[in-house]
Amino acid sequence: MKWLTYRHPSTGEQRAGYLWQSYIIDFEKSLQFIVTLQKQRSEQKNIPFEQKLIEKSSTIQKFPITLLGYLEHQETYKPCLKALETEFMNWEEEEWKRQIEAESPWVIAFDAALLSAPLPRPPSFRDFYAFEAHVRNARKQRGLDMVQEWYHFPSFYFSNHQSILGPNEEVAFPSSSVKWDYELEVGIVIGKQGRNISREKAIEHVFGLTIVNDWSARDLQAEEVKIGLGPAKGKDFATTMGPFVSTVDEWQDRRQGEHVQLKMEAYVNGERTSTGDLNQLYFSIPELIARASQDCTLYPGDILGTGTVGTGSLLEQGKDWLKAGDQVTLKVERIGFLESRIKA
Repeated sequence: MKWLTYRHPSTGEQRAGYLWQSYIIDFEKSLQFIVTLQKQRSEQKNIPFEQKLIEKSSTIQKFPITLLGYLEHQETYKPCLKALETEFMNWEEEEWKRQIEAESPWVIAFDAALLSAPLPRPPSFRDFYAFEAHVRNARKQRGLDMVQEWYHFPSFYFSNHQSILGPNEEVAFPSSSVKWDYELEVGIVIGKQGRNISREKAIEHVFGLTIVNDWSARDLQAEEVKIGLGPAKGKDFATTMGPFVSTVDEWQDRRQGEHVQLKMEAYVNGERTSTGDLNQLYFSIPELIARASQDCTLYPGDILGTGTVGTGSLLEQGKDWLKAGDQVTLKVERIGFLESRIKA
C-alpha cells in the first residue's frame, strides 16, 4: 500500500489517504463509509452489526485524519482497512467514475490532488551516514581519507523535523549560502514503538519507506563541522519527503537478507546526475534501527534517513552547484518520484 498526505481541495486541510489504482482514498472518510455500509448491510439481513470493525472505545467521529494518527493506533483500524480492500476488489472502473462524478467525500482523482509530505511534522528525524561510497567520494573531494571509526557503528544527526517539505514545494536556501546541493536518500518510517530493538526484529518496526531529499548548504556545513558539531544551519532550512510511504508489502520481494534492492536516481533539469541502489548500504536498515533505538525509544512516525547513496549529491562528484530555478527530481523504485524547484 502507498500512503500519502494530500491537501483537501476546498479547505486546504492536510489529510491522510492511500493510493488505490488512480485514486486517493481519504483515510478517515473511507472508514466512515465502510462502517456505515456494513452496518446497512447487516440491518438489511437482520444481522447484528459487527462492532469488531472499531474498538469499543472508538466512535466514527474519532477516526484520525492524519497518517501519524493512524500509525499510533494501527491495530484498531486494520480490520476496517481490510474490509475496504475486500470491498474495492470487486469494483469496476465505472463505479469509481460514479463516485467521482457524485463528489463522494472519500475518493479523489489522483491527478486533481495536491500532495504534502506524507508526515508533514514527524515526531523526529534522524539522518544517518550509511553509504560508504558517498562518504568516501565526499571526503576524497576534500582531500581526506576515510575515518576508520566510521566503520565501527552507523552514525547519525538529528535534523529539523519542523521544516519538512512535500512534493513540488519550492526550496529556499539560506541567503548567506551559494553552494547549494541535493542529497538522494531513502527514509525509513517507524510504525511500531520499540527500545533496544534487535536486528532480527527490526523489520517488524518498519511501516514503510519514502524518498528523502536532504538539502545541503555546503559552504555553511563546511564551516560548522570544523567546530566538531553539526551540521545545523547547513541543513535545518528544508528537507523534502514523499510522495508516498510504500509499506513493506510493496517491496517485500526485493528483500535480500537485511538489504532491499531498489534503484535510486536523481535528475537536475531533466539530466540524470545520480544513480545507485538501496542495497548498497554499508549498514543495513536493521542495523540503523538497532542503533537508533539503543537505550532510546523509537515512536510511530519517527523517520530514519539512510544518508546519501553513492553519487547521490553534487559535492562528491565535483559538479556545479544548484542555482535558482533548477528542477530536482529524485526517483526510487516502488516508491515513486519526488520533484522540487529551487526558489528564484
